Amino acid sequence: MFFTLVTMCGGNPQHDAFGFRNWHVAGGPIGMKYATGSLGRFQGFLASLRLSSTFTCVGSEYLSMTAGECVNPRVNMPIAFRTVLYRLVAFYIGGALSVSILIAYNDPKYVALTSDSSSAASSPYVVAMQNLGIQVLPHIVNAVVLTSAFSAGCSYTYTSSRCLYNLAKKGFVPKFFKICTKRGIPIYCVAVSCCFALLSLLQLGKSGSKALNYMVNLCTGAQVLNYGFMGIIYIGFYHAVKAQGIDRSKFPYRSWFQPYSIYFTTFIYWCIIGCLGYQVFLPGMWTVDSFLFSYVMIFVSLAVFIVWKVFKRTKFIKPIDADLTTGLDEIEAHEAEFYAQLEESSQGETNSKWKSFMNWIF
Repeated sequence: MFFTLVTMCGGNPQHDAFGFRNWHVAGGPIGMKYATGSLGRFQGFLASLRLSSTFTCVGSEYLSMTAGECVNPRVNMPIAFRTVLYRLVAFYIGGALSVSILIAYNDPKYVALTSDSSSAASSPYVVAMQNLGIQVLPHIVNAVVLTSAFSAGCSYTYTSSRCLYNLAKKGFVPKFFKICTKRGIPIYCVAVSCCFALLSLLQLGKSGSKALNYMVNLCTGAQVLNYGFMGIIYIGFYHAVKAQGIDRSKFPYRSWFQPYSIYFTTFIYWCIIGCLGYQVFLPGMWTVDSFLFSYVMIFVSLAVFIVWKVFKRTKFIKPIDADLTTGLDEIEAHEAEFYAQLEESSQGETNSKWKSFMNWIF
């Protein structure tokens, strides 16, 4: 964002203060797709929502999976989640704004890099720097992107391995996945999760972007479905808390404007799920592979749900009967032990303003 501010004001080798010029290219910052006019811009917005925005923004909720290995999760998890909102606003919305300022949506270089026949090695920041004649910075950006991709890969390996470990503990997968090292790492779960990294080799082919788009569609469908299911689950949790007379004001972390906000967001997410592959229903756009990679996770989820209900004969639980207390005693015991150790270790210490500030930042 700092780079965008400097270059748009003329701080570039061409001394071109281009400002918001790219917002006025070919009719505006939102490109037209499949049609012209307002309908084309709306379809362009949906295409951006489906291919890039949704895929990159999901995953912030994976932070909750660290609760089982976090010190004093009742305090640290709410603190961490309160900063997530500001990070999303600053980096995702700010980043999207920066990209739209730096490069036009119809830039020939970027269009060529993102086509189905490209190698999928594209970055709008790098293209913008090349257009401005900046020599060294594109290589630095590529290195930063590489480290960010490695960090994201580590995060997904962690979350997927813990999901597999939890499935093993509940008996849904083979028992050997419960085996851990002396330091508590589910080694076989991590190994299986790492195997999926080999899918990245698909982009080494001649049509790497096409294969990558298929994987993006598949993963995006699964992740947005996850959000849709989370919305439904939270609605059930809210009504269970209300039915059992539990005071929400005593929770360490409370979401805003409930239950209206969860109804709204759940509705929006299921609308997004329906629009993931909308282009296949346009005249002349139908392809079986695009339809499957966009919507197959919906059918998989429905099949798993129906099969489970049929064979296990489980029933829907009423809010008043929902179990909201299992495991609570263990958490409270851990919290009491933590505060006892903290009080013992901090005797004679003063909490400086600098330490309080750093705790607020991180």
